[in-house]
Amino acid sequence: MGRTAVLVDGFNLYHGMKKQRGRRHLWLDHVALASRLRRRDQIVDVRYFTAPVLDDAAAAGRQQTYLEALKAHNPGVLTVVEGRYQRKRMHCHACGTYWISYEEKETDVNIAVALMEIAALPTVDTVLVVSADSDLCPAVRSARRVNPQLTIVPAFPPHRRSGELRALLPSAFTISETKLRQSQLPPVVTDPVTGAKYLRPAYWQ
Repeated sequence: MGRTAVLVDGFNLYHGMKKQRGRRHLWLDHVALASRLRRRDQIVDVRYFTAPVLDDAAAAGRQQTYLEALKAHNPGVLTVVEGRYQRKRMHCHACGTYWISYEEKETDVNIAVALMEIAALPTVDTVLVVSADSDLCPAVRSARRVNPQLTIVPAFPPHRRSGELRALLPSAFTISETKLRQSQLPPVVTDPVTGAKYLRPAYWQ
């Protein structure tokens, strides 16, 4: 039995799942998913990389409920690593309209740093990287130089591909809808320490 760490690019995965089935699979248990993707391994460390929603109180509330449910359901295994969103003022030169757009910051860097930390401290055999972001390729190359024995496997979210990552790591594969459907959190998650209950948002049904 191998020991596997999992690095989840939340932004990349979220948009892939939304394109595939809307909000149907957003109540996802990343530890359960990793266990299904690496059935012969012990999942020892799952890190979920995301950023707090800006300027939408309802969406921010759903996100916070989800993050608390994830941590409560997987104590000691799952860690949430937060980056940030940056507001950008956009302008259409053709019509003169201005609007605010949002750009996620720090996630790529946070994943790269985590990958290097894991490579430098060889306590795991495999890293499952749930992302199809080719910006991670330099970190993958560095991690392999630091620890040539470390196996790095990209798991592409639905509707997300990276030819560069696949060329670098031919073991790359796409996560199936079946695995996502089978790896949902319970409709109600109870914190084993505080007793707090977290309900799947009705908006995600």
